[in-house]
Amino acid sequence: MAVIPTSIAGLFVIRWPIVEDARGFFKHSYQAGELTEAIGRAPSLRQGNHSRSVAGVLRGFHSEPWDKLIYVVRGTAKCVVADVRPESATFATTESFVLGDAPGDHARLFVSKGLSNAFFCYTEADYINDVSAEFDPANRGGVAWNDPSLDVDWPTATPILSAKDAAQPSLRSLFPDHPFFAEARG
Repeated sequence: MAVIPTSIAGLFVIRWPIVEDARGFFKHSYQAGELTEAIGRAPSLRQGNHSRSVAGVLRGFHSEPWDKLIYVVRGTAKCVVADVRPESATFATTESFVLGDAPGDHARLFVSKGLSNAFFCYTEADYINDVSAEFDPANRGGVAWNDPSLDVDWPTATPILSAKDAAQPSLRSLFPDHPFFAEARG
């Protein structure tokens, strides 16, 4: 199967075999039919986004009410998805992936709406994300990249951040009455 579920509901890894020869390689990055079967609905991608970041940049955690299909087409990045949906059984759970050139498989991630994602660039990297809604800044949220509740092992404690990403709130400040934090205090 090319679309693989993870421990977080709504997060899938998409892997297709690579065919290589002296010219380079070829692979599918996704097929709509397989993605539809795996996620239980037809994905509707309405906007494509491409960012290029230098080594040492960390972008995120970004949370939006739209699906994302993520692909590091050049370079290597650590991509982390956090479940920040307060009603989810896996609230505050993260999954980490190294995407791009280094692993050699050029996997993609399908991130369902409501999940939050961040990435750190080991090298200069081109990061593509196709989304299911057109961008509306009013619908964008986020969580602190270094939130202790998420306990992400980032490659550095001093990444290059935007002012907005540096000022994102913690999960505890967003959901102070969530049972996760009561259990952490207990």
